[in-house]
Amino acid sequence: MLFNRLVSSAATSSSRRSLFSFSSSTKTPAAAAIGTNAAGEKTYSFAFAPEDFDTHNFNALPSTSTPATKAELLDLYLQMQRIRRLETASDQLYKSKLIRGFCHLSTGQEAIAAGMEASITKKDSIITAYRCHGFALGRGASATGVIAELMGRTAGTSKGKGGSMHIFGPEFYGGNGIVGAQVPLGAGVALAHKYRGIPAMCFSLYGDGAANQGQVFEAYNMAKLWNLPVVFGCENNLYGMGTAAGRAAASTKYFTRGDYIPGIRVNGMDVLAVKEACRVAREYSIANGPLVMEFVTYRYGGHSMSDPGTTYRSREEIQNMRSTRDCINGLKNRILEAGVATEEELKALDKAARVEMDQAVEESKASPEPALEVLNEDIYAPGSYNPAEVRGCEPKYL
Repeated sequence: MLFNRLVSSAATSSSRRSLFSFSSSTKTPAAAAIGTNAAGEKTYSFAFAPEDFDTHNFNALPSTSTPATKAELLDLYLQMQRIRRLETASDQLYKSKLIRGFCHLSTGQEAIAAGMEASITKKDSIITAYRCHGFALGRGASATGVIAELMGRTAGTSKGKGGSMHIFGPEFYGGNGIVGAQVPLGAGVALAHKYRGIPAMCFSLYGDGAANQGQVFEAYNMAKLWNLPVVFGCENNLYGMGTAAGRAAASTKYFTRGDYIPGIRVNGMDVLAVKEACRVAREYSIANGPLVMEFVTYRYGGHSMSDPGTTYRSREEIQNMRSTRDCINGLKNRILEAGVATEEELKALDKAARVEMDQAVEESKASPEPALEVLNEDIYAPGSYNPAEVRGCEPKYL
């Protein structure tokens, strides 16, 4: 299938411009009004292209179309704009040296965080690696909490002690800095849901660069043995740091890597396709056990802020992706073509996202850095133990 050739093309420079074979955002399938929902809201149906999904030993196929109300569509648009504005602000703050250290942005990949959040409940969980800002925002962390954490300020989600790779929120377990290490932790979160009898699940996310880690396959095995409600989600942005996926992996069909675990691949640049696939994945995992997902996506920037992102791919490739596959423009086109909302309504949402992030930046700048006296706090559970010093971390031990 076209989808199966998608990643392998990243291994050769001659085919950079055709990395994505699914339907172009500039020629999306038509939408049609199909009636009203229980709340009396007009509902629209959006069709998917056959290439938007592919499966491995999985019969619970996503629908060929998805219904959505105006409110749902505008919320998806706003959430993606919020994430992009957040990442843009982070980029500027880093270049101004107000953010230091590691910082990995998800510009271009917003559809995954927004679509996933729209398909799950607040009892469900998400855990991911270090490209985590958008997921934290969607889970309920404030923009100030995220940006202040990046800046090392007390208003941050981890009180300024964690930075970019250690951001947390309600049922969001990070933000983890060790490549692949969060995957078995996600299986553990799913085990906790099952042990407590909670009808919830966990998305345990990782990148294509972590997909060859041994602990990923160990987590697959344990999750299947116990039929845990976990979805192992590979965010395949086609490059592990500066290495094309096809040069690092013998098989780039990451959704088939579970072998005995069913898999599904989805067009990660279409927020509606992500939402539909995550809905199906969530229902399946709670009822049947683990599933492996692959979100095929693309990051516009480098691996991190220290990577210009243009030494291993061309500027033309990046620009082509921006102009033809952008997830925000893709949804915008669908909304306008279906007559769901006007250009002015979308511009108002753009402005709202910009104002929110501008305010968050100012609030973060006004927040102080944590005092030296609180350095050892939050190592143990609140109220249990607060060590006077931590061996190996005090100057006298160094």
